[in-house]
Formats: sequence, structure tokens, C-alpha cells
Amino acid sequence: MEYRVSAVGVIQTPYATKEEAPIQGNFHPDAIGTVEVFAEFAEGLLDIELFSHLILLYHFDRANEVELVRHPFLDDMPHGIFATRHPCRPNGIGLSIVKLLHREGNVLHVSGIDVLDGTPLLDVKPYLTRFDCFPEASEGWFAGKGKREKPPGRE
Repeated sequence: MEYRVSAVGVIQTPYATKEEAPIQGNFHPDAIGTVEVFAEFAEGLLDIELFSHLILLYHFDRANEVELVRHPFLDDMPHGIFATRHPCRPNGIGLSIVKLLHREGNVLHVSGIDVLDGTPLLDVKPYLTRFDCFPEASEGWFAGKGKREKPPGRE
């Protein structure tokens, strides 16, 4: 089964290279970027500024080869790709939750951004604590893992 997805916008960030981009946006909450929604979709942003946080879905357009088992950035043990948030995925779909600072027409100014500059935006959704936050959720192998730099030589 195949499906077709087209970009609805583009994400601009200060990160030109994979090495510069943080592992997760909450490691760098002060990282500022913009999310430009293409003009033909701008009407869909009605009331978006009423939300403090947004979920961005995007395409990992510069990810390397897909490996179903690999070493993630936050662990030195290999894990299945579906048990990680690693960018080298079968469908290359990324997800980030960002803070909405303000909106200017079809441009959303955000903080806590962790993607490469020029990344194709697939969708924007409001983050809703009632639906998206599960404090009792298990973190699996992530439990207890703290912030660290990307290990050299790993994508």
C-alpha cells in the first residue's frame, strides 16, 4: 500500500547541518524558528494562536539509509527503529512539539525547534494536554536517560 503526501509549508531554523540540530527540542527550549504555511493553506491557521504549543509533523528529507535496528542518540545499545525517534525511518516522518510564540499571517514563530532549516512541513496540530499528555506512560529504554551531545559519527 502506498500513499502520497505533499508539503503544506516549510520550517526555517538556525540548523543548517545535522550536527547542529539538537536531539530533542526540549533540550533547547530557547531555539527559535519559523513555520511558514503555504498561502493556499493559510486559512487553515484560523484560531491557531489560541494554543500555546503545536505538534509539527514533517519529512526527514535529509535522513540517511533506513536501518531497522540502530544505536539511537541517547543510548549506546541498539534498539528497533520503532522504539526510537531516530530520523532514519521507513517513512521519514518526524514529530516535534514546539511553543507558539506568535503568528504573523501564514508564519508561525516558535521556540524549542529541533529540525533542519528548510524541512518540509506535512501538518500542524494543536497540542492538547487533555489528549496528548499521559504522565503515567512508561518511557521504556528512555527512562533515566539525560541530555547528552550526539555521539560522533552517528546520524
